[in-house]
Amino acid sequence: MGNLADLIEQYLRTMLAQQQMVELQRRELAKMFRCAPSQINYVLETRFTLDQGYLIESKRGGGGYIRITQLKRQTPENLPELLDQLISEKVDRDDVDKILDRLVAKGVLGSGKAQLIQFLIKKELSDLPDDYSNYIRAKFIKTLLLIMGTQVD
Repeated sequence: MGNLADLIEQYLRTMLAQQQMVELQRRELAKMFRCAPSQINYVLETRFTLDQGYLIESKRGGGGYIRITQLKRQTPENLPELLDQLISEKVDRDDVDKILDRLVAKGVLGSGKAQLIQFLIKKELSDLPDDYSNYIRAKFIKTLLLIMGTQVD
């Protein structure tokens, strides 16, 4: 028998095998496994990450919940590493266009999704100072590409 984190992970993966999204109460899950809610947090933060194809939404408090969504992606297994190589720690406005053009040219990203990413980045980061926005822009584009799954439209 595995450790507690393994058991919690297996329970959640079994639920996700039956449906793409599950919503649970952290307190109830902790009670079921006779552990602290922080143990549930640990499992979510280490075994259900965006890189692994999961989106975690959480609302704390009495009526709080945890929502785990298994993302449907048709992407290379090493997409996070590819994005780290392609996208530096800071990205200026011109770099966004170059990165997206390269991804479209290679067939990794459809032109419609590239335009959507360009729009979102320009809209959300236009008011920030360049020093700050270049760093945020890099994080933003990586996250958008992971979430969107970069499948050709």
